[in-house]
Amino acid sequence: MTDKIDDREKRAKNAKWYVVHTYSGHENKVKANLEKMVENRGMKDDIFEVAVPTEEYLDSKSGKSKERKLFPGYVLVKMIINDESWYLVRNTRGVTGFVGPASKPVPLSDQEVKALGVQDTVVPTVDFKVDDVVKVISGPFENFMGTVNNINVEKKKAKVYVSMFGRETLVELDFDQIEKV
Repeated sequence: MTDKIDDREKRAKNAKWYVVHTYSGHENKVKANLEKMVENRGMKDDIFEVAVPTEEYLDSKSGKSKERKLFPGYVLVKMIINDESWYLVRNTRGVTGFVGPASKPVPLSDQEVKALGVQDTVVPTVDFKVDDVVKVISGPFENFMGTVNNINVEKKKAKVYVSMFGRETLVELDFDQIEKV
């Protein structure tokens, strides 16, 4: 089992990011469809990640923080190109083709990937779990003790009950702000 995981990690290091053109407004549907097809066809060792680059902005009318797509009509796919993976991506509903000459996929350079703000998803390892007692080591609640209520690995945050002014208060903290006692 660990050999298979090691092999997948080695293949992921050799994978490149490619730009796929989609119908405008269908980026998230294409992402969901592609991820589902990869899962169903067992192609996790060829197609590793699908991303729709977004940015947060402050809406001037409502004053609320919103999210918008950086490149409407485009999706980024981290993959190893072979006949099967190319065919799967190319024939996903909503995809019009790869970006490149004559629809021949051209990988993005490392500088381009960095400029797009796409990071490889690294699942952080945490040494605490729900109901563990933790100490806050940085931020406004530094040196407070608390109990973990919820862990969100995707956001790399944990909700912790901290005792303030004689009351338990739920605060959201980054993983690097807390440590297990």
